[in-house]
Amino acid sequence: MILSARVDGPSDARPLVLLDAVGSSTEMWTPVLGPLAEQFRVIRLDHRGHGESDPSPARSGTGIGDLAADVLETLDRFGLRRVDLAGLSLGGMVGMWLAAHRPERIGRLALLCTAARMDPQIWTERAAAVRAHGMTPLVVPAVERWLTPDHAARDEALVRSLRAMYAGVDVESYAQCCDAIATMDLRPDLARIAAPTLVIAGAEDLPTPVPDAEAIADGIAGARLVVLDGAAHLATVEDPGRIAALLLDHFRGGATLASGFATRRAVLGDAHVDAAVAATTDLTAPFQEFITRYAWGDVWTRPGLSRRDRSIATLTALTALGAEHELAMHVRAALRNGLSAEEIAEVLLHAAVYAGVPRANRALAVARDVLGENPPS
Repeated sequence: MILSARVDGPSDARPLVLLDAVGSSTEMWTPVLGPLAEQFRVIRLDHRGHGESDPSPARSGTGIGDLAADVLETLDRFGLRRVDLAGLSLGGMVGMWLAAHRPERIGRLALLCTAARMDPQIWTERAAAVRAHGMTPLVVPAVERWLTPDHAARDEALVRSLRAMYAGVDVESYAQCCDAIATMDLRPDLARIAAPTLVIAGAEDLPTPVPDAEAIADGIAGARLVVLDGAAHLATVEDPGRIAALLLDHFRGGATLASGFATRRAVLGDAHVDAAVAATTDLTAPFQEFITRYAWGDVWTRPGLSRRDRSIATLTALTALGAEHELAMHVRAALRNGLSAEEIAEVLLHAAVYAGVPRANRALAVARDVLGENPPS
């Protein structure tokens, strides 16, 4: 089904989709919207029967994959084939499913206050309760779990607005979302997620505590975990400044210093990166930030090619250019990325056909020096 969408930001900017928590609406993203909409085409989607989305028929599909299908159908209506995505709670669960099962549709991913699996009994009972008694009995305890007690005590207006948001959700649609969470187990899918991923947890989050976030971050290769002190489940409301900064850093151009240094260290080794950082001067600092953010934080972290494949492409290009200093560094990197000495030699032999024998001959000499006692034959 087509979901209600609210669109903000420049029409020609990179699309960023925001998915809500169960029982909420796109209003939960309002505190962080301003900074994001300055740089992205922000598309906020309400789940079925939430906010301004139409209620779901009683016999509609009730799995996480069905909720993800709602998102894909809506993105198709916008003509969007690939987007960045941030989801909180249920929105994060849908985001994980999409990144694992439809990876061509997701660029970068942020998962806020969410889990890969939850206690099915709790959500089965909640679905039955809401179908029997409506939303009203759940409103007060649900919102209590969304906020820290201190925040709730000092902002009664916010508590009232969140309760109204929760109470306004369609009963059957909410129950279907509960069914989806009850039957969900995304743990086997985590290793399939190649999208660069940021995981954010609230230190005082009761519905999805920090160990849930740690399990997600451990399961997704290269994922970065940030734990926010003083935040509960609805972190976009309690700590909007920090959330906005983290999301901007993660999504801005796909290039972040944090992800850049992580990849650079993984490929080149700590000793090399530490030496480069130590040698940085006022003159070279902008260049060091540039290559870390854009070469390592963007291109080298993209999911389209493995690091092994990128090493092959890099060795070939450097051979063609005659870039001997860089070539030595990337021979070492190729070894770290899983190429054998024999495979490096094959790459350079192949490059000789297209880049020229003299360049390949010199590249082989550089590689032999790097490989030491085990030169390529």
